[in-house]
Amino acid sequence: MDKFKTVLNIASKQKNYGFGLVALLTAGGEQIFSTVAFRCPCNELNFLYGMVFLLVPALALLLLGYILSTKTWKLVTGVCQHRAKPWHRKNLLSSIKAFFQISAAAMVAPSSWIAVALLSGSYYECAMTGTNVSVYNQHLCEDANSNTQCEKVLHRLPCGGDSQVRLEVQKEILNTLRAQSQILGWLLIASIMLSNLLLICLARCTSPISYLQLKFWSAYTQEESDLIKEYSTKHAKELAERNLKSFFNLTAPADFKTPSNTDWEKISALYKFSTKDEYYSTLHRCVENCSETDVGIKMVSVRSNSSAYSPAALDFVDGGPMSP
Repeated sequence: MDKFKTVLNIASKQKNYGFGLVALLTAGGEQIFSTVAFRCPCNELNFLYGMVFLLVPALALLLLGYILSTKTWKLVTGVCQHRAKPWHRKNLLSSIKAFFQISAAAMVAPSSWIAVALLSGSYYECAMTGTNVSVYNQHLCEDANSNTQCEKVLHRLPCGGDSQVRLEVQKEILNTLRAQSQILGWLLIASIMLSNLLLICLARCTSPISYLQLKFWSAYTQEESDLIKEYSTKHAKELAERNLKSFFNLTAPADFKTPSNTDWEKISALYKFSTKDEYYSTLHRCVENCSETDVGIKMVSVRSNSSAYSPAALDFVDGGPMSP
């Protein structure tokens, strides 16, 4: 219980609740699956059963990482609908880079799942005792008195073995499989740590700004994200109240200023920092450019208009998990 309390405390302190949820699922899911749900069938399904428990939860965590990433929806929202501009090489490279960053973050949870599962060894033992590779089975049963008989009952070992094979041989085979699983697990952990270190070093070495400015940029984006949610909620509440008052009082709706579709699109795009203008987000760039040209952000008056109704947009907003 102490371990789960620690995980809950870490998850509760996460500002991004999506990553906190992924961390919680990764830390506690493997133990729950291995103790409650996992039961090796000890028959011809061993390999398939073990691989499913080893890889399918990792795939689910990978997909969850994509779903919970705000960058994913910034990258794909509207691509198939209103992006009439052709894809230039620069835009394509930026999108590929953004997708790589999203994938790198999403891969942490499934990699951690596989590493923890390999360290426990249960899934690997079940899977490898059900392989149909004769060379590998012969290698496992090389110390048995009868290799042929050992290979025939190999799939029963995770469930207590078989009386036709000596108990010492059964324990040695299971210990060998567990050792192989743990070696793979530690190698995976080492490769994850090394790859993360290399990627961080590469990103920092190619960073166009200093360490302290990078810290400031991170703090700014976090504050801006929190305030956008706060301001959007407040603005949406005011618009909803205005519409409800008009509906129930049977009066004409009052004028209501809100950013145009173009402005929303500008601040919703993924942003890449440039030392030429030193803006810290698409919102920062949009506001500064509008103030520099003395035009101001374009505002539109929200009025009842059937032509402005967009069922696709409303369905997307009402989609729940798909909304950022």
